[in-house]
Amino acid sequence: MLSLFAKWKILYTRPYDPDYPLVCFDESSKQLISEVRKPLPAKPGQAERYDYEYQREGVCNLFMMFEPLVGWRHVEVTDHRTQVDYAQQIKYLVDECYPQAKKIQLAQDNLNTHIRASLYKAFLPAEARRIQGKIQFHYTPKHGSWLNMAEIELSVLNRQCLDRRIAHKDLLKQEIAAWEKRRNELSCKVDWQFTTEDARIKLKRLYPSIIS
Repeated sequence: MLSLFAKWKILYTRPYDPDYPLVCFDESSKQLISEVRKPLPAKPGQAERYDYEYQREGVCNLFMMFEPLVGWRHVEVTDHRTQVDYAQQIKYLVDECYPQAKKIQLAQDNLNTHIRASLYKAFLPAEARRIQGKIQFHYTPKHGSWLNMAEIELSVLNRQCLDRRIAHKDLLKQEIAAWEKRRNELSCKVDWQFTTEDARIKLKRLYPSIIS
């Protein structure tokens, strides 16, 4: 299992190559919530106050694409997280984000939709093969999704942008787009500090019989 960590460490520390960009991919969800009562406005010495009651307005899926060596990210908001939704995001990555790349190094975890077969479910075989040919898949080990930097970037998104009630999809997309634009303009990156010893400690809790 440590050899897997070493593989990911090499993946993250290799020199930047625009022909073989490293892109981390992950997904999350956001519960849409509207207010039942109008919030009380802020006044001197007191923040704006919200009623504890709320109304659920559905759930949106968030696809995160993050290129850590450049500090670029894109979040796509969708209604679902099916195999077809995943395949469409991979096609977007290949054709719109990195059309000149020879092969995208795609880092992702083992969700049941994150498979090559999803491409064949969404597209005709020739198109699925074309897209697959532009991707080299790198999967995190079981219980090791923390190796995926897109997971960290999703956490930043939640803290900086989504930690509040958002009532509808259009507003959610607007808020995420503003957050994304600001982060991309600043070329914000992840300070990856895990060492082999850090991995040994963390992975030993998950795989004691392999690492002990």
